Amino acid sequence: MRIGILYSRIRKDEKLLLGELRDRGHEVEKIDVRKERFGLESTTADVDDLDIVVDRCLSTSRSLYATKFLDSYGVPVINSPETGDVCADKAKNSLALAAADIPTPATEVAFTKDAALEAIESFGYPCVLKPVTGSWGRLMAKIDSRNAAEAILEHKETLGHYEHKVFYVQEFVDKPGRDVRVLAVDGEPIAAMTRSSDHWLTNAAKGGETKSFDLDERATELVERASEAVGGGMLGVDLMEVGVEADADPAEIGGPGEYTVHEVNHTVEFKALDSATEVDVPARVVDWLEAKAVELADGGVSEVDA
Repeated sequence: MRIGILYSRIRKDEKLLLGELRDRGHEVEKIDVRKERFGLESTTADVDDLDIVVDRCLSTSRSLYATKFLDSYGVPVINSPETGDVCADKAKNSLALAAADIPTPATEVAFTKDAALEAIESFGYPCVLKPVTGSWGRLMAKIDSRNAAEAILEHKETLGHYEHKVFYVQEFVDKPGRDVRVLAVDGEPIAAMTRSSDHWLTNAAKGGETKSFDLDERATELVERASEAVGGGMLGVDLMEVGVEADADPAEIGGPGEYTVHEVNHTVEFKALDSATEVDVPARVVDWLEAKAVELADGGVSEVDA
């Protein structure tokens, strides 16, 4: 197959993916969005006869625009621009999960500092203030008091970018010192891990300790439903265990349990997952890409559907 990789920087994740693709004899076309131009009818990128393009852009804005243009040319893109649009925006993400009746943290959005402060006060302390776009736990704040809320809201109000004028306020979930990251393809889990930390942010990018995690039936169901809610594709689904004491020892926690899905990510990183589990993550991803390319070539009808 001839497979395109849409990127703005080659990280370890992309190296793992490229290595697996080349080991299987696939022709790989690397598309650096920093160097290409995208017109209304064509692009300077070599996209002719590509079986599928995998979006691995580090930049959210580049990802959303580049995939939209490629889709307009009739080039099959994973993930779709529609899925990317939902997942890249936390407010749209929350709306999609809520519309699908998937348990997700209580959330409010406000557009002025005063309205945001009212939302924060209605949640009580602590609560969480997040940017509507972004990853790796950046610019997220756990707000413990009114003084902290006023200071942080004032900073955001003066930052200038319009996205900082969208105040995304969420309840604070007392998770047991960890959350769960699941890599799934069209709702089917490939592998899962916990990310644990003494800090309230447990992201691997923030230094969270990773460990393989066996999904129970409830978690598996929620991953499938969350994937469908945002449009499917190769996704990172983040869950938090609820009904568990925040200071509980993660090693002593067992399933089955209840969860809340707080986010679905569309350009998911998997190097930490590959290291934390015995699953050959790049191989499983490429297995799916091969099947997906065939499915799309057949007009979107899978072997199961046929």
